[in-house]
This record gives sequence, C-alpha cells and structure tokens, in this order.
Amino acid sequence: MAAILDRLFCNVLLCSGDTIMLIKTRIYNTQKYVKIKEPSLEEFLNSAFLKFSVPPVNGVKVFDETGTEVDAEVFSDIAQQPNTGILTIKFDDDLKETLHSSSQEANSSALSTGSGDDTVILEIVSCNSDDTIILEESDSPPRKRQRADEEAKRVVELALRRPGGDRIIKEYHRTKSLTDSSRRQMVNILVADMTEAHGTAPPRNVREMYARGIVQLFPYLMDPYSKNGYEHFYDGESGSGYLAWRLKTIQRKSASSESRGSSRQLTGGPAARREASFSPEMTLSEEQCKEAMALMRYCTDEATIKQKMKMTFQHRRSMVLDVEKSSDVLTEFPRFKDVKGLIEQDFVLQFGEDVAARFMERWPTTFKQKVIQQCKALPSTSDLDELIHCAEATPDEEEIDDTLTLGWDSDLSSIIFLLHLIPPSAQGRRRPGKVSAAQAEKHLVVFKKSGTSIQEHVDAIKCTTQPYLLAVGMKRSTIHEFFIILDKQVIPCKSSSTLGAFDELFKAHFVFGTMYNQMLHNMFTFIQTTIYNIDIGQVHESPRVAEVRARLLH
Repeated sequence: MAAILDRLFCNVLLCSGDTIMLIKTRIYNTQKYVKIKEPSLEEFLNSAFLKFSVPPVNGVKVFDETGTEVDAEVFSDIAQQPNTGILTIKFDDDLKETLHSSSQEANSSALSTGSGDDTVILEIVSCNSDDTIILEESDSPPRKRQRADEEAKRVVELALRRPGGDRIIKEYHRTKSLTDSSRRQMVNILVADMTEAHGTAPPRNVREMYARGIVQLFPYLMDPYSKNGYEHFYDGESGSGYLAWRLKTIQRKSASSESRGSSRQLTGGPAARREASFSPEMTLSEEQCKEAMALMRYCTDEATIKQKMKMTFQHRRSMVLDVEKSSDVLTEFPRFKDVKGLIEQDFVLQFGEDVAARFMERWPTTFKQKVIQQCKALPSTSDLDELIHCAEATPDEEEIDDTLTLGWDSDLSSIIFLLHLIPPSAQGRRRPGKVSAAQAEKHLVVFKKSGTSIQEHVDAIKCTTQPYLLAVGMKRSTIHEFFIILDKQVIPCKSSSTLGAFDELFKAHFVFGTMYNQMLHNMFTFIQTTIYNIDIGQVHESPRVAEVRARLLH
C-alpha cells in the first residue's frame, strides 16, 4: 500500500519545466523532502541546509552506511542507486557547535540534539527506477534570486538572535530605520557571527550573503541607486562597506590579512570625459576659435558673448580635459569673471536642461525637511543645535530673532547639515587628520561683511584652492551677493539666493574640471549622484553616502 501511495504522490507532483528530484531527508528527528535539480553533492547540501534553516558551512563530509566517504565525484551515482540507505554528514570539530546551535534555534520545537552524537543523519530514500520521484519545475533566474534572498534573510535573522539583536529589530519595526549606533551594533553582531563560522577572512560570497540578508530583513535600508541595494554594507567589486570595514578591524587586531583583488575602475566625477548633451551645428576651426575668443574679450553685448561662448564650448572642453591647459581656461575665457550666467550655460551644454534644474527642483521639495529631521537624531552639539535653529526659522523670525542673525539662512543651514550627516572622511594620519563638520564648512562658504575688499581677501590666499563660495552681506542670514573663488580668481554668481549660489558652485566643478575639496568630497558626491543623478555607479561613494541616501529616499 505504501509503495502505491508513493507512486500516486509522484504522479501528483509532475509539472512543466526542468526535471528535478525529490529526496527524502532527515536531520536529527525531523524528516522533510528536499528538491534538487541535479544529483550533485554541492546542490544537495545547499538545498538541505536551506530546507532545514541551517547556515551554509564548509568542511563537511558525507559517508554511506559502510563508512565509505561519498565525495562529489561519486555522489551522483550513489544518490540514484536503489536502496541507497542512510548517508551521514560529519562536520569538523569547530563547526559542530555552530551548526548544532543554529539548527536548534531554527527548529527548537521539532529538533532533538540526540545523546551527544556529533553527526547529522540524512536519510535519502532512493526508489527503484519506477518509484523515483521526479518533478518538472521552472528554475528561472528570478526564482534563484528569490531563494538566495530568502536564505540570506534567514542567516541574518538567526545571527540577530544574539544579545542586542532583538532591540535592533524592534527599533527598525518602530521607525523603519536604524540609528548610527544601532547600525554599528548590527554590523558588529553579524561580523561576529560570520567570523565564527568562516574565520576572519570569509569568502566574498559569504560577505555578500550577509549584506543581501540585511536589506532583505530591513528593506528600508536598501540603497535604491546601487546595483544590488546592499553595496554600502558590502561591495564585492571594491571590497568596501560597513561589513568589510569591521572585518578589516578584526583582521588588524588578530594580525591576519586577506588578499584582495584589484578595485574596479571608476571613471565618473567632475574631471571625467563624457559626451556632451550639446552638439554644435558646425565645428569651428582653430582660427575661427581664436577670432571668437578675441571678439569676446572686448565685446560689451552679453547676448553676443554668450553666443560666442556657446560656439567655443567644444574647444573649451578640450582645454578643461587637458592637464597642461586646464589651468588657463579663465585666462583664455576671462568673461567668466564679469558676465554672470556663463557657468550655468556651459553646464547646460554639457548635461542638458533637465539635469541642470534638478537641484533647485528637488532640494526644497524632497530633501530639505528630511535632512533636517535626520540631523535632529544626531548627538547634540552647539554647532548642530544652532544650525537646526536657523534651518527651521522663517524669514520673519530671522528679522526679529537676534540669535538668528549670527547664523546662515534656512536654506544654506540645511545644506551645511550634510557635513554633519555625511561627515568628511579622515585625511590620513598626518594633519589635518579627522576633520569636523565646522572645519569643513570653512572650505564651503566664507562670509565677508559688505564693504570689505574682495581683492584683499583674494590676495590673502596663500595656495591654490578648490572652488568655494564667498558670501557678502550685512549679516550671514542676509547675503546680497555671492562669488565663486577658484585659484585666486573671482567669479560672480548669477543668483543672489543661497540655493542658487550653491547650485552654481557645484556646477563650477564640472565646467572647469576641478576635483572636489577632499573635506567636502562626501557631501558633493551625495549631491552629484543622489540629486543630480550624474555618474551613478561610476564614482566611489563612502558607505555613509549610500546609507543616508537609503534613509532619505524611503
């Protein structure tokens, strides 16, 4: 009767697609069916671990009832033989406890530890040829990804059963986010779990599995702009991310190192070569360029100057991308220094109107309030508290409250928040070392009171600098005019608003092909990829940039 029922069961499980086998498997006292597409040892073990919620481990061996090892080479033949009997999986000593405790936690109501037995028993019931259970099932790439996601999520769930993990899960369910301290604690817990099972130099696929599991368990931590959504926790291409950083710390402490492959080539940023959005109707010869440049030097009509600047755009881009000529752009095209709007025009020619408008459209409506709310959750400091006070002030309050006159207006305060939310990267062991947000701010914008000589300010500059804003006004909260200072040259901003001036400052990096100030690199990279959507995936982003983006876009 049992054989008849088995055959009926086989017939019920037939469906279209690729053929797979259904193997009866037992771990301890629990018995389940495990599906494999082909009778290989690797696929069988992975399927068994996944079915019984056991973390994947290495260092296992399989033996038949006679005590003979069944390796990958003969597993296919043994598994398909009738009356195969019981196969026994034995683990290395340092893996027994890990697997044993994980199996107990995942199946506490159904699994038994036995009486000190150090093996896991898997009973494979192989039928005669006419009793073999065959399934035909689609095994498409989406299904494989789904299984990988489920497996990774389960691994992270089990790891977070350690002390402190429950608090992290509760915080996420309550806020749909994690504070910085909770994120650090989560990373420490997961890396501890990872190193116990795989050592201090776990393979890339293990690191990626934990990173994948994090965003599967906590989907609001996923970065929507990265390829897989979890690269800020671990990026296999560059070997960076929070998990990688924690592993490196552990490796340094244990004097253990891991060999790494070369990092991928990143080709984006202000100085990158790219195809411009603008295509001229005709290409000027070198002689025609010189004539147009000579005319612009003495022309007083702005419309004519802008037209000639447009005609010479390709020539100017060639100069910007030439290391030897890039420093001469302002000398050859001096009208940048007295005709407002030329930076905006060149940026539009390079990227198009749609990209050029993104910051002014998105910052006030999508990002400003979210950034303020995120900064309220940061540890309180006097600088941060003052910025919050200024950022939340209305124009009327700025006129009445004397304390607000000492700070920047609401818009610029909200931008400076990014230096607190995405802190500057450490500059190395030599000075300046770790840079505070307040120090970085001085490389972004400098205030000068109306009536102060701008030329004296420029003359006091001792070395070449990256672009920054010079804000001129009676007080910080009321700026009448902005200038961009680049290589001791003064370029007037077209806009007198703080948002407009910052927009021009960002664009100046691309127009003149100058790299971001190192102290402002994280902030400008966030602006570039997250708001302007320029060179996504083509520039190096710190994990903090991707983490903040995930918080703000969910």
